[in-house]
Amino acid sequence: MRILHTSDWHLGRIFYGIYLTDDQAYVLEKFIELVKDAKPDVIVISGDIYDRSVPPVEAVDLFDDVVTHILIDYKVPIIAISGNHDSPDRLGFGYRIMGENGFKISCRLDMDAMTTVLEDEYGPVYFYSIPYVEPAVTREKFQDETIHTHDDSMKKIVGYIKENMNRKCRKVLVAHAYAAGCDGCESERPLSVGGSGAVDPSVFKGFDYTALGHLHNPQKVGCEEIRYSGSLMKYSFDEAKHKKCVYIVDMDQYGKVNIKGVELKPRRDIRCIEGCLDELKKGPKPGENKDDYIMATVKDKKAILDVYGQLRCIYPNLLHVERPQYDASGNICSPGENYKKMNDVDLFSSFYKQVTDNEISKEQGETLKELLDKYYQELREA
Repeated sequence: MRILHTSDWHLGRIFYGIYLTDDQAYVLEKFIELVKDAKPDVIVISGDIYDRSVPPVEAVDLFDDVVTHILIDYKVPIIAISGNHDSPDRLGFGYRIMGENGFKISCRLDMDAMTTVLEDEYGPVYFYSIPYVEPAVTREKFQDETIHTHDDSMKKIVGYIKENMNRKCRKVLVAHAYAAGCDGCESERPLSVGGSGAVDPSVFKGFDYTALGHLHNPQKVGCEEIRYSGSLMKYSFDEAKHKKCVYIVDMDQYGKVNIKGVELKPRRDIRCIEGCLDELKKGPKPGENKDDYIMATVKDKKAILDVYGQLRCIYPNLLHVERPQYDASGNICSPGENYKKMNDVDLFSSFYKQVTDNEISKEQGETLKELLDKYYQELREA
């Protein structure tokens, strides 16, 4: 069986005030071409189809066009789950009718409806779909007061699946979670603070393939068979060096998988450039696109009038300019703490220290974590 694994499309994303829907449509055209050429038996989308719970109309239309094209023109079934950016109610609208027409989407924790069985020449392949859910939802569903973290929640759900699944048949797990120890980036919305959003990767073992979503960098999780396909496109300058792809997963009759990453090149890349102004004004190097979304680090030590305007004439999609600080000896000053890499608790703690000259107390830190977790949950459920 050939599985096409993708995730984190984030349709309707806004990047520095620019709607990326047209760029996403361009990449999804490439995706549809891949479906035509690769002829997968099923497409798996591991959550975060939209960028927010109430997506713009253009994003909904784009998703509708892509799904309709794949189902009608190529007759390839789609198995999808909701992610932490999606609204389960909106994304799951009409799921019964869609399921009858080849589009199986899981948005709620329904233990009786999370299994999809597809057949190939060697027999059945079981797909188990776990949408993103808050630990409180799992706690109520299983009536288990010991469930408090995302790790507790995932272990409970996967444990239930393993207890009831047919171990003799081939099996695929589809989930949306943050596996501990993996590489994240700044465009991912945290599931919680203080580390309670992380899931032990060992919980995903026992399946022939695990198709994960949430993290934007394509990567394996401990072994070849557990994978994040990564996001459809780059959604921050932190991702400039990522190699975005989708995975073609070929599964044999014994459940062994051969995995190939296929790059879908965007119309405009997201790139970081640096150098002195005169060097940058020479324009893009061979093979580079002047219309890419650009962040420029200008290293001139002297003051320069209208750096942004001078570079914008060469790079029309210049979005951000940085100027490093130099000390008296002409050396670049150490940036100190990298605030872009800090979570909200550490960022507030640093601010608190600067303002009060005191460290935040343990009790204050715990209260802050509780408030932030509540805020994130309300944001996801909005």
